[in-house]
Amino acid sequence: MDLCRGGGRSASYRTKMAFGSNVMRVLFILMVLFAASAAKRPVAKKSAAPAPAPEAGEEASGAGGIFDITKLGATSDGKTDCSKEIQEAWKSACGAAEQATVLVPKGEFLVGPLNFSGPCKGDVKIQIDGTLLGTNDLPKYDGGSWINILKVENLVITGSGTIDGQGTNVYTKDPEAQAFPNSLVLDFVKNGTVSGITLLNSKFFHINIYKSEDVKVENLTITAPGNSPNTDGIHIGDSSNINVTGATIGTGDDCISIGGGSSRIRVTRVTCGPGQGISVGCLGRYKDEKDVSDVTVKDCVLRSSTNGVRIKTYEDAVKSITASNLTFENIKMEDVANPIIIDQNYCPEKVCTAKSKSKSAVTVKDVIFRNITGTSSTPEAVSLLCSDKQPCSGVDLIDVNVEYSGKNNKTIGVCSNAKGTAKDTLQALACLA
Repeated sequence: MDLCRGGGRSASYRTKMAFGSNVMRVLFILMVLFAASAAKRPVAKKSAAPAPAPEAGEEASGAGGIFDITKLGATSDGKTDCSKEIQEAWKSACGAAEQATVLVPKGEFLVGPLNFSGPCKGDVKIQIDGTLLGTNDLPKYDGGSWINILKVENLVITGSGTIDGQGTNVYTKDPEAQAFPNSLVLDFVKNGTVSGITLLNSKFFHINIYKSEDVKVENLTITAPGNSPNTDGIHIGDSSNINVTGATIGTGDDCISIGGGSSRIRVTRVTCGPGQGISVGCLGRYKDEKDVSDVTVKDCVLRSSTNGVRIKTYEDAVKSITASNLTFENIKMEDVANPIIIDQNYCPEKVCTAKSKSKSAVTVKDVIFRNITGTSSTPEAVSLLCSDKQPCSGVDLIDVNVEYSGKNNKTIGVCSNAKGTAKDTLQALACLA
């Protein structure tokens, strides 16, 4: 038997080896195909974790603690009541530990009475760039004011926007029958600033500052019709260290009035008119009134107002108080009625008794009128009408040269119970005793 032919292997063995080799080839090919298929298959990405839900109030608060009333749901259509949203923005801002801002963006927002009460945790700014419209649904005010700020320190109200009281709808109504709201009230505010904004057509006073100290009112525009009743631009009472500067005011009442209990008041660079001028008083109306002292009105212009710079006290004053150290300086009158006036016979309601005539219990002393020039629409350019019970004393007319602009009369000064001196003053006006 020849064992060396054909490699010495039998046919059955060669067949088995051939089959095994083919199986290996097939397995290899399948593995290659599977690997290729796996390479083309997209890799599943791990799902991102959902973002945490914002905390309450976080949606309205952006960088720097800004509480935007529109992000709280306020609608700027001038018709939808946004009181709730603005009140919510104040609550969040006042409760913030750091400085926070209530933002009224551009647009018109109808609101009812607002109460911004402190004390707050941090400093608060109210940024008004849009227009706030005061509702004309009068019962909502319930005899109170519109925007009330109470017991807040380090407050700033600023912006390019407007506080519109929409008072033209109530000016023909009887103010005695229903109390109308002031537009902006600062009660017990310490270290505050109101700047840049416009106040328009208040139903009553535009700004009322009461029991406050260290407040600046800067670069405001305050406007109401000349025949609108009781629409004082800025009223200050029982307050100290109040500075009003750079304002343009035209209303139907006093541009600025300074009431009892006020001291260290500075009014500078104010343009007034129309209106009833810049006044100290009226004084002596209330039993709890306090003295007025250290008031300076300087570098102002009055245009076509029904009074110029004025001190007014009730002739039947219910309490004896004193108004002293009052200075009116560098004032220009442009066709103003009664440019300089002290009136201790003031009785606007005409209910004073004949017995009380010239019996004012208010003392007026140490008053300086210096460098007051221009024109008067009334022959009486100076009227110093003081009480025979409490004559005015220490009144100085220095460089006062205001002349009647009409042609049917001459410039005159009228003085009654007024004691003081006149220097470098138009001779016709030097009527002091």
